[in-house]
Amino acid sequence: MRRKQLLILLLLLLVSCGPSSFAQQTTPNPPIRVAATVGMIADVVKHVGGEHVEVLGLMGPGVDPHLYKPSVGDVRILDDAEMVFYGGLELEGRMTDMLEKLNRQKPTIAVTSKLDSSRLHATGNDSYDPHIWFDVLLWRDTIDVIAETLASYDPAHAADYKRNAAAYAEELTALDQEIRELIASVPASSRVLITAHDAFGYFGSAYGFEVRGLQGLSTASEAGAGDVQGLAEFIKTRQIKAIFVESSVPQTTINAVQKAVQSRGWNVAIGGELFSDAMGNAGTEEGTYIGMVRHNITTIVNALK
Repeated sequence: MRRKQLLILLLLLLVSCGPSSFAQQTTPNPPIRVAATVGMIADVVKHVGGEHVEVLGLMGPGVDPHLYKPSVGDVRILDDAEMVFYGGLELEGRMTDMLEKLNRQKPTIAVTSKLDSSRLHATGNDSYDPHIWFDVLLWRDTIDVIAETLASYDPAHAADYKRNAAAYAEELTALDQEIRELIASVPASSRVLITAHDAFGYFGSAYGFEVRGLQGLSTASEAGAGDVQGLAEFIKTRQIKAIFVESSVPQTTINAVQKAVQSRGWNVAIGGELFSDAMGNAGTEEGTYIGMVRHNITTIVNALK
């Protein structure tokens, strides 16, 4: 009942007037106001839209989209935006119902909406792992959805969107090859990635890593003592060199795993911090999708090779 009341309140706010977080434009042809839920999506929209879009992301560095509750400011951004892009596949958790309803008012598009389900990791009946950006070539295929949506809304600049999309796709193709070359320095037996939650399944499938997460696909699921002890036994048995924390997930549970491993007579290092559900700070390399991926792969390779 409380969930339903929250959704009603948010929808009422959507149609109310309020100050905009977008820049006030006085030019004859202002850029399209676009809202995106997570930073990875906002970054793709910026590359494809170029000078023709103004993009605001709702969830900044260190924010967990699985548990995120939209603020009044977020609602104002969504209200003032001309279109909205989100991840879909239940990535946004509590916001999902609101985003689906918003599509009745303006283009509100899940960037995963046109992906072939055979390429996704099924987690149950009509349910899939949403962390597709860790397979760079799969993430590359979201570019077309964004370019087509922008071109349909703004046909006068369709050629620009097509050109920008093709250029960014080439960058991601090169990034995928770069990852494969770096991974070659890690012995096959050491290609085991252990993190706080199970966000790296697509990375494992694409690049040949065995992946273990202490929590499930969503951080809404909690890890118990049995999960910690079970993972610790696996690490000790396999003699894993390093495990990793995530920027958007508290480090407490990974610290508990490390201590449990040490109690078994094996020292496992904290190999570094990975970006999983959120990018780094704006203005840094890690604040872009490509920079985030490069940081992650460099951190993983350096810790495990």
